[in-house]
Order: sequence, then C-alpha cells, then structure tokens
Amino acid sequence: MQLIFGIQSSGAWSPRYQKLSDWQQWPNKLIDGQDSLVLAPKLPQVPAMQRRRYSKLTKMLLEVAFQCDAPANCRTIFASRHGELNRTVDLLQDIVREQPISPIGFSQSVHNTASGIFSILTNNCSPSTSIAAGETTLAQALIEAYGQLSEHDSDLLLVFGDEPVADIYKEFTNEPELPIALALLLSLPKQEQNLELTLSLETQPTAEQLDALQTISYGQLLCAIASKQNLCGKLSQFVWNIAHG
Repeated sequence: MQLIFGIQSSGAWSPRYQKLSDWQQWPNKLIDGQDSLVLAPKLPQVPAMQRRRYSKLTKMLLEVAFQCDAPANCRTIFASRHGELNRTVDLLQDIVREQPISPIGFSQSVHNTASGIFSILTNNCSPSTSIAAGETTLAQALIEAYGQLSEHDSDLLLVFGDEPVADIYKEFTNEPELPIALALLLSLPKQEQNLELTLSLETQPTAEQLDALQTISYGQLLCAIASKQNLCGKLSQFVWNIAHG
C-alpha cells in the first residue's frame, strides 16, 4: 500500500545541522572543527526557568516542532524509539546510589513528555499521539498519520527524534546518525493543490522492490526535503519517495 502525503512545512535538527536549511549542505560540515557542534537547541521561545528542566530529547523535539510553525490547535504525533530512556536510567542510578529522586526528573521521564510540554507551551488542546516502534518508529508514525488524515484531513504535525542511548544499552543498538530530530506538517494531497513537496511510503514492498533500491539514511531524507530534491530508496524495510513539484 502506498501512502502519499503533502509536506506543508518541515523542521530538522542535529548538533551540526540545526535548522532545515542547514541540511542542504549535508553531508558536508558547515564549519570545520568542534565549534560547530551544539549540544542541545537553545529554545529562545521558552522561558529559561522552564527550559533548563527539559531533557536534551525534549528540547530537540520542541525545536523542530517550532520550526514547522504549525497552525494553532493542530493535531500532533510525537514519535521516538527510545523516548526519555536516558532520564529514566539516571533516575534508576540515583535509586541504586540511594540518592533522592528529582520530582521534575520523575515527572518528565515518561515517553510522551515532549508531547505534553508542547501542548502546554502552545495552548494546544487537540489530540496528540505518542509512537514507539523500534527501528520502524518513523514509518509507523507516518502510517498513524495517514489513518488520522483519512478520517479528518486537516493539518497534522508529526515530530520524530531520538538521541544515543546510555552506555549500558549501547551494545544493543547501532544508530550512528543520532541525535537527530525531524518535524513534518502533513496533509493529504488534493487535486486542486499545487504541492511543492510530497512524501510517499510503500508499506508492503516486495523483496524484488527492496533489492532494486539503495538504502537511504535519515541524513539523505532530510537533505532531500531541505533541498526539495527527488529521492527514492529503502529505509527500515519501507520504500520512501520524496518528490518535488
């Protein structure tokens, strides 16, 4: 089954490519040396007293969501394979050390932390869904988005991101592209629309289809969206296609 979306706007962040336009330069470095790396987004839209309580992942997801400039009360889907795993690991280590548990850390260790904070910061009362589906998390979030848009075709904001897991879990993962975050303001394409950029996802490709395509990375996907370039490839056993015009 092929799912087709119109991309109304996008946002993207990584330590070296901190806004969508930066991804046009991928995979080249924007600035030589470590000075170009940023540990976490600054989030100037958020008061410092609130901002300092957020995890790196929450800041990443909020940053790309803000970059999209979504309509007020837009439905949202927040997707992350690992969620606030690192914050949970920190809490468990405090328990082992018999240290007091941080109430803020505990309250923001749930998987839908960023979703809840985004709704509070933007006064968004619309439904929000949180997705975690292993290596296929981004694709499964798009499948969820298609289902929601099919029921009601109003703009929907999809936010995806992850950061490297704590050392204790690293032997179980191989994710060299992390940390990374992406946001897409999506709609279903309409005949009367002249969409500048569309994304299609083939959810049940044949083995022959997959064998004929090159594997693409998140970086290639973000570069194609930022540069408005055509791209077709396989990622997480799905076929992805970015089309311009």
